[in-house]
Amino acid sequence: MALSDTSIRALKPQSMPKKYSDGGGLYLFVPPNGSRLWRLAYGYGGKQKTLALGIYPAVALAAARKARDEAKALLARGIDPGRQKKLDRIKSAEAAGNTFASIAADLRAAQIAKARAEGTMDRFDYLVEFASADLGKLPITEISAAEVLEVLRKMERRNAAASAVKLRMTIGQVFRHAIATARAKDDPTIALRGALVNRPAVNRPAIQDRKAFGGLLRAVWGYDGTPEATNGLKLLAYLYPRPGELRLAEWKEFDLDAGIWTIPAARTKMRREHKKPLPKQAVEILRDQFVITGDGALVFPSIRSRKRPISDMTWGAALRRVGITQDEHCPHGFRASASTILNESGKWSADAIERELAHIEKDKVRRAYNRAGHWDERVAMATWWADLCDSLRQGAKVLSIADAAYA
Repeated sequence: MALSDTSIRALKPQSMPKKYSDGGGLYLFVPPNGSRLWRLAYGYGGKQKTLALGIYPAVALAAARKARDEAKALLARGIDPGRQKKLDRIKSAEAAGNTFASIAADLRAAQIAKARAEGTMDRFDYLVEFASADLGKLPITEISAAEVLEVLRKMERRNAAASAVKLRMTIGQVFRHAIATARAKDDPTIALRGALVNRPAVNRPAIQDRKAFGGLLRAVWGYDGTPEATNGLKLLAYLYPRPGELRLAEWKEFDLDAGIWTIPAARTKMRREHKKPLPKQAVEILRDQFVITGDGALVFPSIRSRKRPISDMTWGAALRRVGITQDEHCPHGFRASASTILNESGKWSADAIERELAHIEKDKVRRAYNRAGHWDERVAMATWWADLCDSLRQGAKVLSIADAAYA
């Protein structure tokens, strides 16, 4: 029997959900809370499906019947009305700039305006791209915590628990930007803070024993890879910068005649310009690399595009190819190797070593002094370290030739 407005208004909620049919698959679903929800039961592709048509009385009886007829017209044309409704919502959200991807793009522009480091933006882009594979086209207001969790689980299944946590934080940034710009009301990532595996942070793997470090250097110097891989690894050994600082380096930052590399503040972790002295060995490598890529802006451009840097996985993959496992050493590990061996040598002040590593001094007075101080000591230390690397690579004893030369 068909429904009427009078019969609908007279309906009373029951202890169990109940359906009231109007015909043609259209029915009113009444749960125990008393809501009156229009639903359409239909079949498509051999499966039984349900389409939500709205809530009574916001959607009147006549409007619900019209929606039923429109859905059946789509079915007659071989179109799934449920899928079409989702596509219509996506198109509407895209037009209004309310999809996850469009809001993430807005957030990216805001981050760039704040002069975020290129390495930070690379990481942001990677995580947003990963999330957008599932969430990108969805209206931001319709993304549930369950959908976000499934994206995070995908990252976890890659054995990347730490990245999954960062992914949740990045997705949360997008939602909070949507809230701040009046395009969303809730951040579903808040409910997921305890849902991921919380693994303790571990230090990046690094070879810190002198003899073993010499073996690592021999493996690197014996690697027959691309110049971007081989020269990059050699410079990581000689200069021990943060890998992202070297990967994104531009030729304009280097004064090879003076032997100085000036890393701009926008690309350093501490957001301050950092000058590094270049030993002669590093200058020679850079001159060789200049012959190959000096006609462009980047020192280490991608083989696919001269305007983009090499992948952040290039040097790690090269280490794997020469037999250094990811549990033994990583590109960032050259910093720990240098720090340990320099400190153990007893030849250099801790302040000079920390300044060369571009670590920030917590004490403001000491920090103000260190910005100008230790340059001469750091120049001598850069030469000593490069000579020591050569000596260890050539199989010298732990008490190396370089040690004797600078004793």
